Amino acid sequence: MSNSVESVDLYLEPADSQRLAGLCGPFNDNIQHIERRLGVEVIQNNNHFRIIGEPVALRATQEILKNLYVETAPVRGQQKAVDPNQVHLAIQESNALEQDEGPEYDPMTLIKTKRGLVKPRNKNQQGYVRAIVTNDINFGVGPAGTGKTYLAVAAAVDALERQEVRRILLTRPAVEAGEKLGFLPGDLAQKVDPYLRPLYDALFEMLGFEKVEKLLERNIIEIAPLAYMRGRTLNDAFIILDESQNTTPEQMKMFLTRIGFNSRAVITGDITQIDLPRGQKSGLRQAIEVLNEIEGISFTFFNAKDVVRHPVVQRVVVAYENFENANKAEDERKAEEYRKAAAEKRESQQLNQNNNQSKGE
Repeated sequence: MSNSVESVDLYLEPADSQRLAGLCGPFNDNIQHIERRLGVEVIQNNNHFRIIGEPVALRATQEILKNLYVETAPVRGQQKAVDPNQVHLAIQESNALEQDEGPEYDPMTLIKTKRGLVKPRNKNQQGYVRAIVTNDINFGVGPAGTGKTYLAVAAAVDALERQEVRRILLTRPAVEAGEKLGFLPGDLAQKVDPYLRPLYDALFEMLGFEKVEKLLERNIIEIAPLAYMRGRTLNDAFIILDESQNTTPEQMKMFLTRIGFNSRAVITGDITQIDLPRGQKSGLRQAIEVLNEIEGISFTFFNAKDVVRHPVVQRVVVAYENFENANKAEDERKAEEYRKAAAEKRESQQLNQNNNQSKGE
């Protein structure tokens, strides 16, 4: 990357003082956020922005400002202001595209819902959506905040609205309740709702509360604990298995063999967040080992760089990854020391045995 400092002039049209105020934020907070994150200086005069910095940062800043200005366009007469979260996501999206130096977004990966367009925010998310569109079974594996569940729900809603499938089925293992849901009060939905809340939140955002309620009443959207799926065959359905790291190998196999004709499945999970009893192998871990070369099955692996939540979440994920990697290295070192000590002990015992035999002769 070049270290030369350049400048560029950007004019945002139309020159609307209210929209510009919404873009810059109170006390220019949004502009200052961009300056800190990208190492640039932004000088504003009405709709004229002079940006000073390194070439790559200049291009990214122009893209961010133009995209965020679009977000300030009034909706139904109401003015919209850009919030810090939108600024953070725009910066992440721009950085990811710049590093990958890839083409513009593939139309295949733009998901349309009635509430608007859902666009992957980095190349890994883009590949994930493309895999969902082109494969029958898809695994999204990685830490929280990488969009794996949200994009799966968006793809399911899109497939339903295009009439590519007739229903959406949401499921996850209820490990916290030991899958013994019959002992909990309420009907099936009430028993499972707490465990599927992240999926519901995404559905409400994309379809609206009333529409989701109607689809639930008609069983077009169905919820079911994983334990209740045994013996079913699911045709013409988009099925999402969330928190799959908490499935057993038997449950994972059972789920995958439920998938019928004209159905798609997305399995999401984080192998660093396994809540199974100690000693119980994760079905997700085993699936990665067993199915990674099977035609029609895709795996997308996310990491801390793909986190699209608050910047501190990204730092938390990195810190835990570093801690876990250090512990793993220490465990491997101790295991190697144990193996060496055991080998030396066996050699010593064998030598003593040979010496005793020699003395006996």
